[in-house]
Amino acid sequence: MAKSEFKYEVTEKIGVLGENPRGWTKELNMISWNEGKPKYDIREWSPDHTRMGKGVTLNDEEMDALKELIENL
Repeated sequence: MAKSEFKYEVTEKIGVLGENPRGWTKELNMISWNEGKPKYDIREWSPDHTRMGKGVTLNDEEMDALKELIENL
């Protein structure tokens, strides 16, 4: 099976949540996938940002729900 191609653009760097011993950083950013509307994205990035790990992408409503859950911990 051929690898599917996708495009992404980090439209806003919001912040770093942590760093692992290999130097990869877990970050919260706004990313446009395949030229779509930017969404919140949490994933690990290599030190030079050429590689990424698996992550989770959230729309505005999902991010609001996550924020509310965190505030109520």
